[in-house]
Amino acid sequence: MLNFEIIFLGVLALVWISFATVQDLRKREVANWLNFSLIIFALGFRFFYSLFNNDFNFFYQGLIGLGIFFVLGNLFYYGRIFAGGDAKLMIALGAVIPFNYTFLENSRIFISFLFIFFFVGAFYGLFVSIFLTIKNFKKFKKELRKQFEKKKYFVLMFLMIGLGVFGFGFLNELFFILGAFTFFLPYFYLYAKAIDKVCMIKNINVSKLSEGDWLYNDLRTGKDLIKASWDGLSQEQIKKIRRKYNKIKIRQGIPFIPVFLISFVILMVLFYFGIINSLWAFLF
Repeated sequence: MLNFEIIFLGVLALVWISFATVQDLRKREVANWLNFSLIIFALGFRFFYSLFNNDFNFFYQGLIGLGIFFVLGNLFYYGRIFAGGDAKLMIALGAVIPFNYTFLENSRIFISFLFIFFFVGAFYGLFVSIFLTIKNFKKFKKELRKQFEKKKYFVLMFLMIGLGVFGFGFLNELFFILGAFTFFLPYFYLYAKAIDKVCMIKNINVSKLSEGDWLYNDLRTGKDLIKASWDGLSQEQIKKIRRKYNKIKIRQGIPFIPVFLISFVILMVLFYFGIINSLWAFLF
């Protein structure tokens, strides 16, 4: 049976992540107030709960979790793995998921959550890419053929390297694996490139631009050059674009917040049944 404080934090996070998921699916963005308010509510609850019980360790663990996930969120953001909203939600969850009163136990929860997150994220990304391929199959097939024609020498080079590495497999089995990976690598690249061109690039009216949207390519607005950057568009840049253009191309990423929701639900289920502690006890 979970303690009251864990149930409260779990329900709080589930409600907030659910709202964030709806926003991400509808608008491809998550409002800052949603992420920041989760931090405020989580830390606020921890503080008053600790004050009432005259034990501030529960509050301190929330601060430690926030600090650790602040570093992780920024690493993922500047490593071009997360968009801004994803990184801020990751940071906010740092104030939620330290469910225990000791750092050692909470560090196990942190690591478990990250393993769950990347596992779910890999399957989610694969599922979404397959769905987009089927949905846009004619355009995808045409674009894949075009990409193959443009990159045929690149593909041929990797095929030759792959076959060469594969030949060393008679000396060590590891070379069979490396050779097969090298052989298929360019096809994965072309597949991802075709998906990006067909499904991720949208031509939209400038009136529908919002802060944080990613430009597909650089735009010149008079003397100014607005570069396509990972940080997305600012309100000032949007105003300049609207004065110059009617429609522009933007890059849309796959809505990734559902991965947070699925991962957090799995974490709560594993924690409720004591599977996380049992697994760590078995491993160590």
